[in-house]
Amino acid sequence: VQAHRLCPPRGAGSSLEPEERSMEPPAVPEEEEEEEEGAVPLSVVPGPVGCQLFGYVGIEAVLDQMKIKTMKTGFEFNIMVVGQSGLGKSTMVNTLFKSKVSRKSSQPGQEERIPKTVQLQSITHIIEEKGVKMKLTVTDTPGFGDQINNENCWDPIIKYINEQYERYLREEILITRKRKIPDTRVHGCVYFVPPTGHWLRPLDLEFMRRLSKIVNVVPVIAKADTLTLEERAEFKQRIQEDLKTHAISVYPQEDFDQDPEDRALNDRIREEIPFAVVGADQEHQVNGKRVLGRKTKWGIIEVENPAHCEFPLLRDLLIRSHLQDLKDITHNVHYESYRVRRLNESNRP
Repeated sequence: VQAHRLCPPRGAGSSLEPEERSMEPPAVPEEEEEEEEGAVPLSVVPGPVGCQLFGYVGIEAVLDQMKIKTMKTGFEFNIMVVGQSGLGKSTMVNTLFKSKVSRKSSQPGQEERIPKTVQLQSITHIIEEKGVKMKLTVTDTPGFGDQINNENCWDPIIKYINEQYERYLREEILITRKRKIPDTRVHGCVYFVPPTGHWLRPLDLEFMRRLSKIVNVVPVIAKADTLTLEERAEFKQRIQEDLKTHAISVYPQEDFDQDPEDRALNDRIREEIPFAVVGADQEHQVNGKRVLGRKTKWGIIEVENPAHCEFPLLRDLLIRSHLQDLKDITHNVHYESYRVRRLNESNRP
């Protein structure tokens, strides 16, 4: 009855222009107040949480529009690999993207020499799959941890990461800036732990402690086929204890979990970190199928077989499930903290 009282019939001689109405509830006579004493006032009735649609509107088409636009423009992804020489960094990158994208692959025939200091080398490729283009930049760190004295060997890496933040910041604060700022910031850093089977070295702890504050660090156990299953399980447990003892937060960080579903997924991932991986860029015949693997005297280690190694977990984390999240955390957390710090420094007298 109250609804009919507030909303008169549409065709009752009214114009199409809306009437000016007061937001206050209409005055109710005292007699009606006594009659409707038990009724709930209309202004107190809570509104519905969702709005019921009478038919198809087409809101879901926004997803198709975003997909088409992304396929046309493409996107950027920058990954860094850090570790000693001989741990299979270049092979792992080639295995991840199933193409020759590493530093060694782009420079065939050249003699590999270990530099006396850490030298960063970046290679950029355009990868296309099913119409989706990705500008991939792989940054390698030859010379890291290969010297007798490795003091402050992480400084060039920290300097490089901050330089990319600074480059993006300078483009962002321009009065007339580009519609799409070139993104060279490092979205993920894969740190290769030697398969010693004992514990993390002071070099590993210090590197991850410093780098985890400015970039997403994903630790992996390199060449895990050199460890038995028991050694691998014990080594992973010791690494997890060392990270917890030294308060090192690797990706995915627990502080950034907001959605309950994401938290449940990331909890399962954190239980498996560091991933025990094996890289291979050669195919072999196994049961009539061509698979990526490493051939040994006693058989073939299938890289993409979860029963052989945890490479599928690393691939899913970096590409299939958390690639956009890596970029979002880089922009909203790591770059934002750098931007705030730099602007505060520039505003100081």
